[in-house]
Amino acid sequence: MALSRLASSSSSGSNLLKPLTSALSFTPSLRRPISSAADDSTTLTIETSIPFTSHRCDVPSRTVETTPKELMTFFRDMALMRRMEIAADSLYKAKLIRGFCHLYDGQEAVAIGMEAAITKKDCIITAYRDHCTFLGRGGTLLQIFSELMGRQGGCSKGKGGSMHFYKKDAGFYGGHGIVGAQVPLGCGLAFGQKYSKDETVTFALYGDGAANQGQLFEALNISALWDLPAILVCENNHYGMGTAEWRAAKSPSYYKRGDYVPGLKVDGMDVFAVKQACKFAKEHALKNGPIILEMDTYRYHGHSMSDPGSTYRTRDEISGVRQERDPIERIRKLIFAHDLATEKELKDIEKEVRKEVDEAIAKAKESPMPEPSELFTNIYVKGYAAESFGADRKEVRTVLP
Repeated sequence: MALSRLASSSSSGSNLLKPLTSALSFTPSLRRPISSAADDSTTLTIETSIPFTSHRCDVPSRTVETTPKELMTFFRDMALMRRMEIAADSLYKAKLIRGFCHLYDGQEAVAIGMEAAITKKDCIITAYRDHCTFLGRGGTLLQIFSELMGRQGGCSKGKGGSMHFYKKDAGFYGGHGIVGAQVPLGCGLAFGQKYSKDETVTFALYGDGAANQGQLFEALNISALWDLPAILVCENNHYGMGTAEWRAAKSPSYYKRGDYVPGLKVDGMDVFAVKQACKFAKEHALKNGPIILEMDTYRYHGHSMSDPGSTYRTRDEISGVRQERDPIERIRKLIFAHDLATEKELKDIEKEVRKEVDEAIAKAKESPMPEPSELFTNIYVKGYAAESFGADRKEVRTVLP
């Protein structure tokens, strides 16, 4: 199926089933306690899984510096994201989440690696697969599950749902349901950053399914003309809905799609490769203008909850990626390789994560539904349209400009 075609069309060393380095393959034994390792500030040197591939720019070093604390944080944060998305799957099947719901499990390294390279003053804008990006920006599990279930405690007051998460105070501008439409908005954010001269950048994320959108190229063109600090990130999970990339794109080398704009292909299943690439891209964008990052990643679920995800790809393909490239398992093996924790200690972290998710769901269920009057809010600029006072709608005022 698609796997063989993808493998043949990919460059050397970047196949869908690129295995983890052999140096990480071993059985863990008893190790020193996690408490003494996690607080250790010793610098560790990690090599990315595969080399970067560039277009019209230099390549970052494959050598990345980290600490035991960062390694353990990466493991916990990705485990939390994974558990959160699996729980969302269950809530959807129980009809507690309605409407559209696009899950991110498998792609966690992109969200985590990006956050590790930037600050909350930098902006991120993405499409509808946005739960983990929101969590990475500092959102809470309670806000996430409340929004997913349409409750007042949600980040968009229960009115946005799965596709419309938002956290402006942390530079997260959504959460957008129209394919590709967030990219011009992201370039607009970058225009504001350049105008303000605040030395920050915007990461505008989109999928391989949106990579053929005309608006993407229009926004990229003007960003290049004006040297805007815009970083376009193609999260290439190899399927746009149920269509394999090679069926939709004559050239699936998305990092080269900018032509006159530099690009970099990154192993999006390796959190350290993502971190290094995003750091490189930020430095580049502040000096030279836009750059494209193609994150070679994979989603385990279907496109959305209405898609079983198994009609256009084999179960062997999915399990193969899980075994060979899973971003959490790579970090687990690095932790064992550097003698930072035992297998039991990591399992205890996963149990804590499960409990944290379960508690957030229970609290989210207690959050009330939005009042009917909320139908009239957040539509127009305040003072320029219909406003409703009270759930009984007895008093409605219309204000015209």
